Amino acid sequence: QVQPVESGGGLVQAGGSLRLSCAASGSIFSGNTMGWYRQAPGQQRELVATITSRGYPNYSDSAKGRFTISRDNAKNTVYLQMNSLKPEDTGVYCCSARVAPFNYWGQGTQVTVSS
Repeated sequence: QVQPVESGGGLVQAGGSLRLSCAASGSIFSGNTMGWYRQAPGQQRELVATITSRGYPNYSDSAKGRFTISRDNAKNTVYLQMNSLKPEDTGVYCCSARVAPFNYWGQGTQVTVSS
């Protein structure tokens, strides 16, 4: 199983929090940048956050200050802590492993934020 596997999505009210997890095999996790992307209905997939193998994060403008990406290299897992959720955060959140020149994608986990 090379594909990342996401978990932790669900339905939450606006202002609430969720923590997403993404487990990947060591062959695609170790030494590589991991990322979270969101695809809302009828829209293109967009970057939420990435984290390098050394733990340096990068966030989209909409995620800055509300979301935190982290990784546990011993568990081959990357997390996305989402706080102060808004209805516009709704979408399918997919995890990716960047193994140049390829990206390995998970199936995604649905996040729905109600107003």
